[in-house]
Amino acid sequence: MSLICSSVVDAPLDEVFAWHERPGAVHRLTPPWQPVGVVREAGSLDGGRAVLGLPLGLRWGAKHTEYAPPHRFVDELDSAPLRWALRWRHTHEFEAEGDRTRMTDRVDTPVPGALLRSMFAYRHRQLAADLAAQAAARQAGDRPMTVAITGGSGFVGGALWPFLSTAGHRVIRLVRHTPAGPDERQWDPARPKPDLLSDVDAVVHLAGASIAGRFAENHRREVRSSRIEPTRALAGLAATSGVQVFVSASAIGFYGADRGDEELTEDSARGEGFLADVVADWEAATEPAASAGVRVVTVRTGLVQSPNGGTLRLFHPLFAAGLGGKLGDGRMWQSWIGMDDLVDVYHRALYDTSLSGPVNAVAPHAVRNSAYTATLAKVLHRPALLPVPSFGPRLLLGEQDARELAEASQLVRPAVLTKAGHTFRHPDLETALRHVLGRVPES
Repeated sequence: MSLICSSVVDAPLDEVFAWHERPGAVHRLTPPWQPVGVVREAGSLDGGRAVLGLPLGLRWGAKHTEYAPPHRFVDELDSAPLRWALRWRHTHEFEAEGDRTRMTDRVDTPVPGALLRSMFAYRHRQLAADLAAQAAARQAGDRPMTVAITGGSGFVGGALWPFLSTAGHRVIRLVRHTPAGPDERQWDPARPKPDLLSDVDAVVHLAGASIAGRFAENHRREVRSSRIEPTRALAGLAATSGVQVFVSASAIGFYGADRGDEELTEDSARGEGFLADVVADWEAATEPAASAGVRVVTVRTGLVQSPNGGTLRLFHPLFAAGLGGKLGDGRMWQSWIGMDDLVDVYHRALYDTSLSGPVNAVAPHAVRNSAYTATLAKVLHRPALLPVPSFGPRLLLGEQDARELAEASQLVRPAVLTKAGHTFRHPDLETALRHVLGRVPES
């Protein structure tokens, strides 16, 4: 036995075990810093088989055995060639302790426990935090619904749909390809079929081409065309399909590239520049749904913290190698949010009927770039001594692109969420980075 990890979760036994049986559980428990992807979930913990993707095209097949709900299930590595060289037997145990549950992971493998502790510590933290967020949502009125989501395989969608599914919602992913099962429907962004949203209670619209890159004319067209008209068409369909709430992605780029030290809330005027224009038109494209009485929420998202994407995906390897540093003078404001907090904001937008219109999805405490880089370096135990000269981004992106992307400075406040009494899992940057990078000190 190389590892035993145990903790007490503030949720009843049946609820904790049921969470593990729902689609999305393995996605929520996979640490974002590890080069592992979920290829296929097990259809059941009773004899099902999950497949994870590893580097170099390797596959980790895990066969579920010894199913004894609500107290135990086991998964064992069964895929070649890994099983020929590596033993892995993972026993999941659950025991009631009053109204709470003790969860214990026992792993029998030659892999040293020191290499596994951060992964299992993350799994326990993530489970406890997800269950707490979902319980709080139910107390606030969340009820099972059918949610259609675009962009479900993207950066944000890949975290959101598993959370919603483990919370008890049925999630239907709207996809461009031929549907792979009953929880997928084929979506033509230009001409969605009239029955696309039949029996759907809510829509979460995340699809859109990446904004990152040079603002060459073809890239600008792709950024706009992947957002404006598809949003208008989907909102128009929602207006006639009985959808109760339409939640659309948006961005703090609405406020422009540089507003100095002005504190920006949802009531602040829009800024100037290409991104501000795109975001304003993007949000306006939801009007067909709003005019029909559908509650519409546009989630103006800040810099999302996850090594799976966004700015942290770029910064993490540089800082881990000791090559990081502030950008220019480091004085630009960075309004950020942890991935799990962003997931909670989207979830709240679905069930909290007091939310409508724009919602700033940013943590309460924006930081300057110099503070961000110093914090990331501290978390990784690396220096941050190599500042990036201001001409660097301009050489790579061009003048306007650098100003609106790399050098953007926006001091954004989550005024609507604060008024609603919203609780952030990670309100400060260091705890958010430690969680997603597996750098939480052992207690």
